[in-house]
Amino acid sequence: TYTLFMQELILYSTLGCHLCELALDEISPCIIHRDITLKELDIADDPVLLEAYGTSIPVVYASHTKNALYWPFDRNAVKQFINEHYY
Repeated sequence: TYTLFMQELILYSTLGCHLCELALDEISPCIIHRDITLKELDIADDPVLLEAYGTSIPVVYASHTKNALYWPFDRNAVKQFINEHYY
């Protein structure tokens, strides 16, 4: 049988990050009506993520392809990223 499952899009961010809030505004409309869930991960909670993305957030990450979209990005860039890395 065919099983539908949600794909996960990760937003690396941190609490109080104004750019991260702007990024969320760009991402949210792009995943409506798609089988994609957005998972926000606070990099402050993980030393490895903090080291990797501390000066780059917000970052959109597709864990299944290991590709990232770095700020600055707009809605069109998010749509293109999703179309390239999600079915």
